[in-house]
Amino acid sequence: MNDESPSKGKELFVEKQNATTIFITEGDSASGSITKSRNVETQAVFSLRGKPLNCFGLTKKVVYENEEFNLLQHALNIEEGMEGLRFNNIVIATDADVDGMHIRLLLMTFFLQFFPDLVKHNHVYILETPLFRVRNKQETIYCYSEDEKADAVKKLGSKPEITRFKGLGEISPDEFGQFIGDEMKTTLMGLEAGEHIQDLLDFYMGKNTPDRQEFIINNLKVELDAPVESN
Repeated sequence: MNDESPSKGKELFVEKQNATTIFITEGDSASGSITKSRNVETQAVFSLRGKPLNCFGLTKKVVYENEEFNLLQHALNIEEGMEGLRFNNIVIATDADVDGMHIRLLLMTFFLQFFPDLVKHNHVYILETPLFRVRNKQETIYCYSEDEKADAVKKLGSKPEITRFKGLGEISPDEFGQFIGDEMKTTLMGLEAGEHIQDLLDFYMGKNTPDRQEFIINNLKVELDAPVESN
């Protein structure tokens, strides 16, 4: 006899549907770790082969002619609209380097240009993974910034081992499971009130105007690994 009420079963079904996630990764190295550590019931992986096409200013015809975009569209099941969306969460998982940021930008352009409702309804995210692992024999701390790394070094003391993750592929599957589980950190790809998608795309992906050059200069950041103080 099943004691589970229909309403409870429906709640569990909805919860599972809301948890469905597809990770869009760059290459086999990153997708390998995620594939081995994912929850096979709710999480899938779509591996890009190199950088996707810059689709700014192109018509939707390119979605069908470009193999990567066509496969991604079918994986999400959005050819006929959002009603068939197969995954509630679309998570872009790239390395935290220049190439990874470029791939994020190209994928954001793809979604904003051809499937803006995915963004408007909060379905698209960026996966945040740690930049550093600081550990000694007793404890391991994962750090998402230089400040967190400095705090971890102070906490552990006695010259702990520090690892800089240069790419997702350098994180072992056992470790990766922690970063895509219940405590997964993501950044929502959202739109500010009053923002117009075409204006955004024109500014960031259009011609290199003086306004964009000034924006880049004013917001340029150079990150250097902070020196670790010896005890």
